[in-house]
Amino acid sequence: MMEYSLEEVMETVQMTLYHNFDIRTVTLGINLKDCIHSDLDVFKKNVYERVSGYGKKLITEAEKLEDKYGIPIINKRISVTPVALLIEACVEPDAPVEIAKVLDRASKDVGIDFIGGYGALVQKGMTRADERLIDSLPEMLSSTERVCAFLNVASTVSGMNMDAVIRLGKTLKEISSRTENGVGCARFVVFANAPEDNPFMAGAFHGVGEPDFSLNIGISGPGVVRSVVEKNKDCNLTELSEVIKRTTFKITRAGELIGRELAQNLSVPFGIVDISLASTTKVGDSVAGIVEMMGVEKMGAPGSTAALALLIDAVKKGGAMASGNVGGLSGTFIPVSEDSCMNEAVRVGALSIEKLEALTAVCSVGLDMIAIPGDTEATTISAIIADELAIGVVNNKTTGVRLIPVPGKKAGDYVNFGGLLGETYVMNISTFSSHDFILRGGRMPSPVTSMRN
Repeated sequence: MMEYSLEEVMETVQMTLYHNFDIRTVTLGINLKDCIHSDLDVFKKNVYERVSGYGKKLITEAEKLEDKYGIPIINKRISVTPVALLIEACVEPDAPVEIAKVLDRASKDVGIDFIGGYGALVQKGMTRADERLIDSLPEMLSSTERVCAFLNVASTVSGMNMDAVIRLGKTLKEISSRTENGVGCARFVVFANAPEDNPFMAGAFHGVGEPDFSLNIGISGPGVVRSVVEKNKDCNLTELSEVIKRTTFKITRAGELIGRELAQNLSVPFGIVDISLASTTKVGDSVAGIVEMMGVEKMGAPGSTAALALLIDAVKKGGAMASGNVGGLSGTFIPVSEDSCMNEAVRVGALSIEKLEALTAVCSVGLDMIAIPGDTEATTISAIIADELAIGVVNNKTTGVRLIPVPGKKAGDYVNFGGLLGETYVMNISTFSSHDFILRGGRMPSPVTSMRN
């Protein structure tokens, strides 16, 4: 690795002090397959000891690095082997939720912010264990605080499992009905082409191709990028791309330094740096704010997709130059409720769900943290998910959906989810039906672009 210059160190200090630069998450991936036992009580004990033991060490070592470098590490997280794989041999009907409660308790006891991996890979079909896990999602998300869930229901190679998509509309409505303002849905994401090393929640899981442990870093820095865009108001887009690229290079280098040292201190392999730009509710820490600083009046206006495409391309180029271990999603997030400028764009009518879907062509997770009317039909919710994932399947990229049907709310109503989940206005959803199309079921075939051999 290249050595770090004094100038780089001072620039990082300035980014931290004035532009909300931080390490958004350090996520320790843990293989739990060797914790499986035919006796559920023994299985739960094994899981608790593994998660709490490594979780405690992660917290301790991460806090030491925060003190050493002065760079905040906002979240300390764990991802585990997809739980559907772990419960294959468990005949007890409540095994999925019981495992989730153990994960929740272990995380809470040691101070882990979130634990991901309660999910399944069902892009080509569902096992009995997969179906049990999907059926358990409403109960699990209403009875835990820190466990995050995912389903991968589509991929470019396999197509889209429409039988699974049909179930999701009803599942989301039930999750919503069991949690205040439907907030349980915020801990559940549906994917196409889900990466196995994603450190960001709610979709993080420790994939079957991973080692026993891996330490993955999710950096961020919308505030830093916005500040350099603001300082370069008169340059053309070629020059602006170069400025963003150089800035991302510096951000990624700092993340790489923290990640490698933390992995070494934990005695686990270093995994990847995810260079995704991730918004927060803080003023100035907004991806939409960067687009608007580039010259688009409001996110969602004509030019938004082009501006976002330029932004994320520059971010990827800078990150790839800085690290040989870039992975995860490495795109940009545009979560409506978690991004103050996105939320404002919805309020004034500049941003619609159709425009968000279009933006997904150039970013990672386009339909993210969107509040929709509580009376939206289940098949309409499934159809929105299918539309979004089809973009990922056809374009061989990751796409994801976090929709929140808010009970009792209609388009235009305000809803506050609290804390980092933010606040937003309920978006308008087309009332034209896709009921008959969705209920056809089956599996949408993979596109011809999947045949690459």
